[in-house]
Amino acid sequence: MTVDSQAPAATAGPTTPRPTRHRTLRRYLGALRRPRGAVGITLLGVLVAAAVLVPLFSSGYDAQSMNTFAGPSWAHPFGTDELGRDIAVRTLYGLRIDLVLLSAGVLTAMVLGTVLGAIGALSRALGLFFQRVFDIIQGFPSLILGMVVALLVGPGMLALSISIVIFALPGFGRLARAGLLSQERREYVLAAQTMGIPRWRVLVRHILPNTIDPIIVHTAIAMVIAIFLETGLSVVGLGIQPPEPSLGSLLNSGVRFLSLAPVYVLGPAIVLILLALSFSLLSDALNEEVLRK
Repeated sequence: MTVDSQAPAATAGPTTPRPTRHRTLRRYLGALRRPRGAVGITLLGVLVAAAVLVPLFSSGYDAQSMNTFAGPSWAHPFGTDELGRDIAVRTLYGLRIDLVLLSAGVLTAMVLGTVLGAIGALSRALGLFFQRVFDIIQGFPSLILGMVVALLVGPGMLALSISIVIFALPGFGRLARAGLLSQERREYVLAAQTMGIPRWRVLVRHILPNTIDPIIVHTAIAMVIAIFLETGLSVVGLGIQPPEPSLGSLLNSGVRFLSLAPVYVLGPAIVLILLALSFSLLSDALNEEVLRK
């Protein structure tokens, strides 16, 4: 007598390739272990720490003295400006303001752009409308767009924030929409639709997590673009207004006194380059890790 030991075959539909949080976190940590990622996060960490800790070893960014246009020394590594203020201290305070501005502007653009991209994926008419809006935005040079915003709302932090959000929006919106539309053709989406699961729920819980990697990579790239947008507007006097410093406004002031104090622009320029380099290296490392998965 033979015993049939074969278990009944279980039937299951296509599984959802939804990445777990641990797997996604491991991938991003893997990007930071790459040479470019390690250098980038180290540079960024040092800059953030210096910007956060600058109030502990300074008396403020507007502390004036009679020692104007002093050369570099241990007390003033980048010398002093036309009002006797420490340029190194003002540079770190400017970095502090720039980091807040960049983070707020780019992250707002990321969230808003992803939402618009998702809406565009759900509605063909709205998707085409948003694409035309994105085309119009990208048709303007970033500096011209920022000037228009500054003329409408006035120069300062608000104008810079709005300019960064508007200029970064098309990149995030198009990435989100393209990723969502490509995932909609996958088997797990068709299976979910056959089971009667609402389309928005499939999009939020399953499709969106599979399209987040390019958006994260683009966030680092958008940071670099935002850095130079802030610098360009501040150099022409439409960014952060005195006496509050920013990297761009310090460069604007330093150029006017370049013959009297050649090192005036040295500190802001070095910090600006290092900040842009850190985000560029991070974007390269993240992109390599995403392509490897």
